[in-house]
Amino acid sequence: MDTSRGYHQIKMLPEDEEKTAFITEYGLYCWKVMPFGLKYSGATYQQMVNSIFASQIERNMEIYVDDMLLKSKTKADHLQNLMETFNRLRESRLKVNPEKCSFGMVFGIFLGYMISERGIEPNPDKIQALLMIEPPKSYKEVKKLTGCLGALNRFISKSGKKNLSFFKNLK
Repeated sequence: MDTSRGYHQIKMLPEDEEKTAFITEYGLYCWKVMPFGLKYSGATYQQMVNSIFASQIERNMEIYVDDMLLKSKTKADHLQNLMETFNRLRESRLKVNPEKCSFGMVFGIFLGYMISERGIEPNPDKIQALLMIEPPKSYKEVKKLTGCLGALNRFISKSGKKNLSFFKNLK
């Protein structure tokens, strides 16, 4: 699930609205809801969703900013978990984007990884993209390759040792 314009669902405190003021040729304006880009917007939003779903996080839900993953072992559990989640969403008046929601999936991509009943696995599309990369010919290309490998290191046995020659070339 994905919240719909998550930051904009948080109302600004009246005394903080003036801190977001900006002027245009049409007048002086300020935000009534939290805009993107404020120094603590991300932390404030994360704190809010962590508070709303505190009893579900790790038990049947994982949250990363505005992406939520509901996990269940059976269909009956999934329906119960959905009811609990939707009740919390309704109580907190938090809206989700229906176009970015999928329900009852056996596996799927979450934060760039394949998630299934087996656990977390590398995204096959990322593996394929890595296999298609030409051998690096420049410092910039070595840097790009090490970044790609770094994202997959949890799935590669002894990845540090195997990638050592790449990292040595970056110095």
